[in-house]
Amino acid sequence: MQHGDPIRLPHGLVKVATLAELQNCGAWKRTFQDRCKDHRYYEIVEETLQNDFEYHYLRLEDSSGNVRAVQPVFFVRQNLVEGVPGKLRSVVDVIRRIFPRFLTMHVLMVGCAGGTGDLGACHDRDEEWTAAALRESLRTYAKQNKASLTVLKDFPANYRSRLETLAMNGYARMPSMPMTRLSLGYENWDEYFHTLSKATRKDLRRKFRKADRAAKIEMEVVSEIAPFVDEIYPLYLAVHERSPLKFETLTKDYFRAVAERMPERARFFLWRQSGKIVAFSFCLVCGDAIYDECIGLDYSVALDLHLYFYTLRDIISWALQQGLKFYYSNPLNYEPKLHLDCELVPLDLYVRHTSALLNPIFRRVLKYLGPTRHDPVLQRFPNADQL
Repeated sequence: MQHGDPIRLPHGLVKVATLAELQNCGAWKRTFQDRCKDHRYYEIVEETLQNDFEYHYLRLEDSSGNVRAVQPVFFVRQNLVEGVPGKLRSVVDVIRRIFPRFLTMHVLMVGCAGGTGDLGACHDRDEEWTAAALRESLRTYAKQNKASLTVLKDFPANYRSRLETLAMNGYARMPSMPMTRLSLGYENWDEYFHTLSKATRKDLRRKFRKADRAAKIEMEVVSEIAPFVDEIYPLYLAVHERSPLKFETLTKDYFRAVAERMPERARFFLWRQSGKIVAFSFCLVCGDAIYDECIGLDYSVALDLHLYFYTLRDIISWALQQGLKFYYSNPLNYEPKLHLDCELVPLDLYVRHTSALLNPIFRRVLKYLGPTRHDPVLQRFPNADQL
């Protein structure tokens, strides 16, 4: 199979393209133009995140030859029990001593390797057409490239109506680890703080007092990170390595490129103590929202000074000063977000086995592999039923 071989649709054609082939494509520039992570972000991800990902782009054309969507996809070898704890993981680990690749598959992923997924329609009115075109082409493309699974990765719940066509045609929809959102309808931090429960306020006061007794911590917000990247990157890796679920690993070049090519959106929060950076957070600001993408902490002081909560307070305070309406944070670490009155923002996986014979069996197995099954905190959120 040549990755560029076209796939015929009932009313169009799918052509496989490389990023280089899209550079002069007007449709590519229109794709994701109203999203926080627009086409520039996808280019940055391919150029700076290796992770053994193999990136391609599906150009979806209608019968008149018009490009109506450009859908980013990538191939990866995926561990299907990543993050699964307990007895099931123990059984899998035993089997892998004999069969190292058991429940590890070559997967065609649809979406973004460095964030949530979006349909790559050039216009909102083309999203249903795009979903139907993907339904008609993805299984063929996966089989031609010897991928066992097709996965639409981390698509927000507001796509459910458009992607229902997949769920009705062999794909299992299952919850991925959700983002969280906090509505910022407050004048300042103090007003928000007083809406929290008495126990949470007491706990946060204790944490902040402890940080305030230490050497002074100062915050700076910058959009250019190159001068500081060597200092912040070990802090990012320190947090990343502690995560129970890992998919992509960001690089120094990733941070530099986002700052350079998306300067109107990139914001880096730096916290220094005695001149040394002890924490940082990378955020994207888009429209009326701030998206907290990742954090880095110096664990020689972070736990003792409760820097996670310290940084969160400062980011929310800054966002309120800017008049932003929503604060979004990435998946995981749900316990503090629950007490801070965040709500869940559901993300979905759409999964199908390439084999028509195995797919019905695989759909039954999937319910035991879903990542949200193993996080007890999620069910305590008021809107957990939306997952």
